[in-house]
Amino acid sequence: MKKSTAKSERPSTLKVWVLASRPHTLTASIAPVIVGWALVQHYSKNHPIDLSLNLISFLFAAFACFIQLGTNLHNDYADFIKGADTDTRVGQARATQKGWLTPFQTAAGSTFCILIATCIGIRLTCMLERWDTYMIFITVTSAFNAVCYTGGPFPLGYIGLGHLSIGYSGLGDLFVFLYFGLVATVTVPYIYIVRMIHDEDAGVADVFRHELFMTSLFVALPVGFLATGIIVVNNLRDRLTDIHVGKNTLAVKFGEAFSRIEYRALVLGSYTMLVPLAQMPILKGETSGDVNYLLYLPLLSFLKARGDMKAMWFNGKDGAALNPHVGGTAKVQLLYCLLFVLGLKLTN
Repeated sequence: MKKSTAKSERPSTLKVWVLASRPHTLTASIAPVIVGWALVQHYSKNHPIDLSLNLISFLFAAFACFIQLGTNLHNDYADFIKGADTDTRVGQARATQKGWLTPFQTAAGSTFCILIATCIGIRLTCMLERWDTYMIFITVTSAFNAVCYTGGPFPLGYIGLGHLSIGYSGLGDLFVFLYFGLVATVTVPYIYIVRMIHDEDAGVADVFRHELFMTSLFVALPVGFLATGIIVVNNLRDRLTDIHVGKNTLAVKFGEAFSRIEYRALVLGSYTMLVPLAQMPILKGETSGDVNYLLYLPLLSFLKARGDMKAMWFNGKDGAALNPHVGGTAKVQLLYCLLFVLGLKLTN
């Protein structure tokens, strides 16, 4: 398939970079961190808290955001190089495909963002007062996955791994769930636990068995479901062009019906998860009784989710008509997370 070579009328340089960053979905990297921060704040009411927790949470939110920026910019570069972004593209405008930025510029922008994220990850590791294996692993794998998500000749081609691609092999949904769902939510609680038990004779296994970490892992599930929903809309929209360049997303592998069912299962699953979450001991207040009904506040976001679910159901929208629902699903996730945080804050 022939790549697009004709340049569209170029917006201002600032607007081009803003569009390339895909601001309509950037909340997907920040909302889970806010949830993790709120979990620690709730737990620490009756436990000692390090005053630097807010700084740690801010730094990790910045880390996650720069990883997403790096992934988005590298995707802009690599999808063009691989022929996935052409004149037939039905999704939102891509800077490289439109000719607004050169492949070198988007690749350089991606590299810059990933380097910043790596520096932040190293700083967070140092704040744990030891070379923590978990933070090192998250930093390294996040940076690697940012360029491996789409793959392409830069930079993986220099080490003979240019053929690797998470997204093109159909693992994009899993990647988003793990890193923009589980990891983004549990890392601030993890850092808090490590710092809290630093002076105790406790190992890594004790951190992962800690009641706060286990609770944060459970809370991360609905957050991850909604994050994955964003990529499901994206891949359903692009499936008819992706198939021609070997981009084997789940929408390409299993078809339209699968993606529409997957989306509904993810969204409804996030709301169903509120039932066990409202009964978890750590998440209940002193006057909550057996169920903390304040944690049902995220149900209010279902009013926003209904429109996206209708668009994604059978006989719903397709192609370019799905564009508003990529960012729409990100807004549902953000609203869900903020309402969950509000429920925790209101819990006595």
